[in-house]
Amino acid sequence: KSANGSGGSAELLVGPENHRRDRDGFALTDRRAGPREIESQVDYCLLCHDRDKDSCSKGLRDNKTGAIKSNPLGVELHGCPLDEKISEMHTMRGRGESIAALALVCIDNPMCPGTGHRICNDCMKACVFQKQDPVDIPQIETAALTDVLSLPWGLEIYGLLTRWNPLDALRPHALPYNGKNVLVVGLGPAGYTLAHHLTRQGFACVAIDGLKIEPLPVELTGDETRPPRPVRDFKRLYTELDERVLLGFGGVSEYGITVRWDKNFLTVLYATLARQRLLRIYGGVRFGGTVDLDDAFRLGFHHVAIAAGAGRPTIIPLKNNLARGIRKASDFLMALQLAGAYKRSALANLQVRLPAVVIGGGLTAIDTATELAAYYVVQAEKTADRLDALIAERGEAAVLAMFDEEEREFLAEQRRHAEEIRDERARAAREGRPPRFQGLVDAWGGVSLVYRKRLIDSPAYRLNHEEVAASLEEGIRYVENLAPVEAVLDERGCVSSLVFDRQAVVDGKWRSTGEMVSIPARTVCVAAGTSPNVTYEKERPGSFAFDKWRQFFQPHRAYVGDDGKLKVEPAAAREGFFTSYNDGEHAVSFYGDNHPHYAGSVVKAMASAKDAYPSVVALFQRDIARLGEEPQAARDARRRDLFARLDHDFVAVVERVERLTPTIVEVVVRAPAAARKFEPGQFYRLQNYEVRSPVIRGTRLAMEGLALTGAWVDKEKGLLSLIALEMGASSRLLAALRPGEEVVVMGPTGTPTDIPEGETVLLAGGGLGNAVLFSIAKALKARGDRVIYFAGYRRGEDLFKQDDIEVATDQVIWCTDGGAEIPPRRPTDRHFRGNIVQAMRAYAERQLGGELASLSEVRRIIAIGSDKMMNAVREARHGVLAPHLDPKHVGIASINSPMQCMMKEVCAQCLQRHVDPETGKETLVFSCFNQDQLIDHVDFKNLAARLRANTVQEKLSNAWLDHLLAARPELRHV
Repeated sequence: KSANGSGGSAELLVGPENHRRDRDGFALTDRRAGPREIESQVDYCLLCHDRDKDSCSKGLRDNKTGAIKSNPLGVELHGCPLDEKISEMHTMRGRGESIAALALVCIDNPMCPGTGHRICNDCMKACVFQKQDPVDIPQIETAALTDVLSLPWGLEIYGLLTRWNPLDALRPHALPYNGKNVLVVGLGPAGYTLAHHLTRQGFACVAIDGLKIEPLPVELTGDETRPPRPVRDFKRLYTELDERVLLGFGGVSEYGITVRWDKNFLTVLYATLARQRLLRIYGGVRFGGTVDLDDAFRLGFHHVAIAAGAGRPTIIPLKNNLARGIRKASDFLMALQLAGAYKRSALANLQVRLPAVVIGGGLTAIDTATELAAYYVVQAEKTADRLDALIAERGEAAVLAMFDEEEREFLAEQRRHAEEIRDERARAAREGRPPRFQGLVDAWGGVSLVYRKRLIDSPAYRLNHEEVAASLEEGIRYVENLAPVEAVLDERGCVSSLVFDRQAVVDGKWRSTGEMVSIPARTVCVAAGTSPNVTYEKERPGSFAFDKWRQFFQPHRAYVGDDGKLKVEPAAAREGFFTSYNDGEHAVSFYGDNHPHYAGSVVKAMASAKDAYPSVVALFQRDIARLGEEPQAARDARRRDLFARLDHDFVAVVERVERLTPTIVEVVVRAPAAARKFEPGQFYRLQNYEVRSPVIRGTRLAMEGLALTGAWVDKEKGLLSLIALEMGASSRLLAALRPGEEVVVMGPTGTPTDIPEGETVLLAGGGLGNAVLFSIAKALKARGDRVIYFAGYRRGEDLFKQDDIEVATDQVIWCTDGGAEIPPRRPTDRHFRGNIVQAMRAYAERQLGGELASLSEVRRIIAIGSDKMMNAVREARHGVLAPHLDPKHVGIASINSPMQCMMKEVCAQCLQRHVDPETGKETLVFSCFNQDQLIDHVDFKNLAARLRANTVQEKLSNAWLDHLLAARPELRHV
């Protein structure tokens, strides 16, 4: 097929019509093979292990040289990275010994619910059948697990095998606590697998993750005083994926892998690990924010293991890279599968349009494409359903008046498409078949995946060709040999098409042909790969040495010498599991996507934990050998004390909720660790828990993550104040929080504001920006700075925390656009009717009287408020205020980019365009890493555009919340 567009034509690769698979929403799309198919695959296996020919496990080797062979695509066939006993498992499965088969799997792969069908295929690629279809080993492995889970007490049988496995000759049972504590950073496949192995060796493990991790019922997990209640029927825990609580456990397995894989297996893993008495799991704890290495060792940890996973998404060279409609794939998938935008019960906001283009050639690109196509149908239906309900309640004119012209056009499009979806559902019901939405999605523009080389050159095809085939069944179109050049924008600044440069192989290398191809696109998702998460080193340079490419940490070997001292030395990637860190007592290891040898897949991440944990254990062999010198009860008491202290420090609890103005709410939380680490200017991600949020008329009142700055902290009491302006559904739900309710307060994140010494500093705060400036003004005063504060409000009634502003400033100019005036309470303060820029000009011209300083004395201006307010300050500095300011003064703005993960360079929703005013050079900045930015470098037009990415959904969710709260007004208790 040919893509519609100008310029050269683009050939679309599409799947045959008779091999299409109907998909409706986000239920599990692959129900796996049935028992007969599984038995057939087991029977098909040659059971090579007794001849040492089980290449699926050990790798396919050349008979003459013993070297690992490669397949025709150049992929080396190493077999299962975990060295799982596959042929032996098939032998027992063929005999009908289901528990024995699973026990064999669990020797090398105890976390097997996280692998198998639609996750890994290294074993199948290395199968001895290289000239015919290989044995479908992942299907068999998953069936070995589900066979047991379907038995009475199946979950308990699997859990027992992770703690006591008589077939595991090296470690058949877990050891008692050995007095050593390990902090595991990250709860993806590498992190949770490492935690399992170390707890079996007797280590106490505390696993932290920056993501929100939903709590499990205590009757399922047990606690220090009571055992878990056994689960007879696993089906009691099983939920359809489109209704499942998004646990957050599993890292990329939760938000990066789609509903092609049954995420109920994450529940199996989470519940099994949460029952371990030597393991404690905390979400919303950021390594480098809430806790750092010094904190960890001070708390009593003997080792830190970094399994933080993938980090910064690759930013491709593309003109108009951050235009409205363009996202990173990680941003899309996280909003879809962590915020839960795909759920009909959710208030989360994610707005897409068709046609859509995904740029990339990996598995993430495929997952993004398939989910985007499925989500568009859900979006259109949910949008139309809520809009129709609101119109029936308020009238069409009143509802549509909330939206501007552009937004109304989008709503009209969604209603038209929703009507076609409803018609197709009705036809399908009459004909007794599933609805077929692929034709509709194609007619509306469809979803295309564009790669710069041939499809057969792409990582997805080379490593996961099964997923390429599955995506073709779902109607995804592929376009080959095109490199993106420019995003073409419409009159409103939204992406309307993409221009590509056709590529061809010349002299063995891919090069430009000079032919430009245009493809229509209203949504663009970029899936061009990621870099390892090395944020800690970026925040604290010198902590860990990088490799020569400055991409991964340099692998090292760590050991205790004959003199009893810790030694760390560089090593090859295959043998080195430690960073360069060595303070004489502690080492730091790293795993999974952080590690150059193991990056790239779930099963390799797990293999890193399996291969590395013996090296960690070896560091403590001498101490463990002396265990008999102390009673076990004393060690266990210390472990319980550690966990109790961490529960107190890491678990955030609402202390109180107060309404400061009709539209501003303050939430004070008890979060000792998060409060202790706060520095002025930093912020936090606040969320409630989905499992504890109320449900009204089928909608769950779960918040999206809110970026809120710490207004004040009491580090001794562990209290933290977060102030929010009620602008949308999530911020309005703060008023529904109750004292004693556990919440997620992830952080602090961002970069502390630079506090000079002995300068005159002008602070300009607009609306909620005044809450951000409390702590900054206080820190400036403590450093001996003179603080002139312009506090702007739309109405005088919006004033809050006047005492806090006055105590931290030398002079305040209260600015109001309307409403009541703010009477100054100090002789130095003034009120000005007008906006902040007008007030600053009046101050500079000494129209107010009593000015403590001239603007020429100001060395630094810090502006915090709306994007329009900050841009007005930027323009005024070069306009009406220019004659009054020192030309060398520094202008800073705290940029309110849209944010999602706030974990620094992970999801990339917060990307902000900068343009150097002198050179014109463009750079892109992650605002959640550094929110304070040179105001003259910020492209405020781009910021305004990105803030409009989801405006229709945000306004609709806000109105929908009004609709819901009308039935339960008591929920908002302040």
